[in-house]
Amino acid sequence: MKLMLVLLICITASAAPRLFYSKYFKGSVPEYVSITVERNGDAVYQESKTDDNPIKLHLPDADVQELFGLADKLERFQHPLESGLKVAHMGTKTFRFEDGVEKHEVEFNYSSDPMAQAMWDWFERIAESEGLLINLERAVRYDKLGANDALLLLHISYDHKRLVAPEQFLPLLDRVAKNESFVHIARERAAALAEAFRKPATPPQEKTQ
Repeated sequence: MKLMLVLLICITASAAPRLFYSKYFKGSVPEYVSITVERNGDAVYQESKTDDNPIKLHLPDADVQELFGLADKLERFQHPLESGLKVAHMGTKTFRFEDGVEKHEVEFNYSSDPMAQAMWDWFERIAESEGLLINLERAVRYDKLGANDALLLLHISYDHKRLVAPEQFLPLLDRVAKNESFVHIARERAAALAEAFRKPATPPQEKTQ
């Protein structure tokens, strides 16, 4: 009994707070996404519950502070968030907070709580960013002519301040910018985005089609 208590104390002491988000929306592409964010900024994005090749990324401290701050304002999901309003089905969302033996989870379709909406938007931005990363990587590997379209979508997301952890795109952007097998406008756009992501205060100048 004492050994079990010691083990429980050790596990609790070594655990760190974690946020989890998932959305299931039948018919959407992808139908399921999940995002796990650790307190140190490490995050994992998956497009299925059995995804054997998840995307790992790291969020800036300021973003992590905001996410966990929202979770605290929502009392770590100990209360319902569903609005109860008659709205269209927009997918089943799940928020979960874990910290050692503490675990709270809530599901909802739509919430009118501003804090819940802000957190929902945060996770959606992460999901959108990882979708753009997957799209760009696929184009770089298999569709060089389509790379410019993938870069344009990335550029639009950046201009609209929807992009999260832009540094994760740098290896792909550098690869395109330095490879003459890509069309010139794609290399220019990739170089401009890479420069902007390294120096966020300097937005890239949009290239025309």
